[in-house]
Amino acid sequence: MANYTGPKVKLSRRVGVPIADNPKHTSKRQLNPPGVHGFRGRRLRDYGVRLNEKQKLRYHYNVLEKQFRRYVEKASRTKGNTGDVLLRLLEQRLDNVIRRLGWARTIWAARQLVSHGHIMVNGRRVDRPSFQISVGDKITLKKEKTKNLVRESMESLAGHEVPGWITFDPSTLTANVVAAPTPDQVPFDVNMNLIVEFYR
Repeated sequence: MANYTGPKVKLSRRVGVPIADNPKHTSKRQLNPPGVHGFRGRRLRDYGVRLNEKQKLRYHYNVLEKQFRRYVEKASRTKGNTGDVLLRLLEQRLDNVIRRLGWARTIWAARQLVSHGHIMVNGRRVDRPSFQISVGDKITLKKEKTKNLVRESMESLAGHEVPGWITFDPSTLTANVVAAPTPDQVPFDVNMNLIVEFYR
């Protein structure tokens, strides 16, 4: 499947918010709109506002449009609030869980860690970044060499907090999913109603 390989900061500038918790993305200088002196042109209309909100979420989870649309369709068929279900489905992707654990600094690094076969779920190697993690799943690392790499990443993310729906043992680098994530546990501000409206 194709994947965006261009400059990542450009994505943050395009949507006007940091899509990664990284100094490159969070510095105010980098969040100026693209173009000469950050010239924006006309104000966004209703469609543009909804599109921008949808792109924010897509870029944050590193999901392509076709895949994102499938998540929206699945969320709309599932019981409950469509926006909350969509957020939960995206949050439970394996590459995102690796990022939330602090094993990788960005979603792109987490994706690479998974696709290179370094992650084990319930004792089995999983190399699909889109793999859906369920409550009760145990996540471990395959090799000792990878553990050293992960420890370095965790040291560089000093102060990083693991969300409440995951328990994590730093000594063995083992994580357990103990609950489904809720919207208030997602450290990314996005208006889910606008995204759901975009697809209606």
